[in-house]
Amino acid sequence: MKKRYAVIAGAAALALTITGCGRAETPTGQGSAAGNPVNTGAAASGTLEVWAMGAEGDELKAVTDKFMTANPGVKVNVTSIPWSSAHDKFVSAAAANVLPDVAQVGTTWVAELAQQIDPTPSNFDTTKFLEGAQKTTVVNGTSLGVPWYVETRVVYYNKAVAAKAGVTADPKTWDEFFAMVKAMKEKGGAKYGISMLPGGEGSWQTVLPLMWSAGGKINTDDAKTWTFDDPKNVEGLKFYQDFFSQGLANKAPVGDTLVADFASGKVPMFISGPWMMSGVETTGKMKKDDYGVFAMPTKVSGASFIGGSNLAVFKSTKNRDTAWKLVDYLTQSQTQVEWFKTIGDLPSVKTALADPAVTGDAKFAVFAEQLKTAYAPPSVATWEQVAKQFDSTVEKVTRTGADPDASLKALQQQATSVGMG
Repeated sequence: MKKRYAVIAGAAALALTITGCGRAETPTGQGSAAGNPVNTGAAASGTLEVWAMGAEGDELKAVTDKFMTANPGVKVNVTSIPWSSAHDKFVSAAAANVLPDVAQVGTTWVAELAQQIDPTPSNFDTTKFLEGAQKTTVVNGTSLGVPWYVETRVVYYNKAVAAKAGVTADPKTWDEFFAMVKAMKEKGGAKYGISMLPGGEGSWQTVLPLMWSAGGKINTDDAKTWTFDDPKNVEGLKFYQDFFSQGLANKAPVGDTLVADFASGKVPMFISGPWMMSGVETTGKMKKDDYGVFAMPTKVSGASFIGGSNLAVFKSTKNRDTAWKLVDYLTQSQTQVEWFKTIGDLPSVKTALADPAVTGDAKFAVFAEQLKTAYAPPSVATWEQVAKQFDSTVEKVTRTGADPDASLKALQQQATSVGMG
């Protein structure tokens, strides 16, 4: 969900392969229950308070200024919030009933804020969005807000180090992947074969796809019970631990040196989203042909994390029709294409993904294919709390060598005591 680098240079063949992709771990519908329709014919007017995070918050004003030009009766005030404090700010604002009219909402926060979010109007076209992204808005069968942008994670690798290590083909399986990471260190001369601790994000975003790949689940299909202690989940966590226990990944990296270490070959592999292409090419000064990407390796299946952010209108708004007009404007195809050019967010709208501006880089075909097997955590109100405990568990497993089986059993007890909201 968190944006770090601003402009991505294109996305090859994405729209042709991406439709119908991405799945929630707990199967859920598109949201048959819908909110009251909005008056699409009324002139937009009044003042809107809008919150957005990180780079999106910094850049959004330029877009809302265009909306105001097209709707001269409207005033939009954008507040940019750091990702590090955003969740707590939303929780506090909800408790005090001082939420904005419209806001960017992390996909894993929707269930937690469900009581405050206005259900998506019945006359708002949700079929234009990627299926997997639309599912992140659904709580108990009702769509709350709409997808704004999407992303998933794949593996980046430094081609020069790979050549030195004798790697000639992208790995497909866990065994091939582990062998490549080992070769990057032992033959390629890297200090560590891979970075497995994503900067600024929870480790669960890397571990959970490995659990899914092993055939595991962290909750039952009815989203009523946690299942962290599933033996298949243990297998996924043990595979993650092996990179650290065998010295292939750094247990305690210091500072944000991911891009520099990748470009220099010190740590020639990492797992991340499409935004990192810009970081590698601008901050890392690497050419497009200097690095490659490949899909997450397969055990029982291939799996990755589907993320991004949604747009929500809050029930407390005094200007509902205009608020939804802004959301509609931000999710129009051309607006999404322009937003992609500005900040590098992959559009959530299928037609925007077909635009030539988004189809210029073959690496994005890998992201498109990965989205077909991308999953989201369960849409439950307690996820943020459980995710923190999940991260603490992963830290003990990687830093102290704690037993994955016992650790997940302990996490199961903790998560069960928290419940699912």
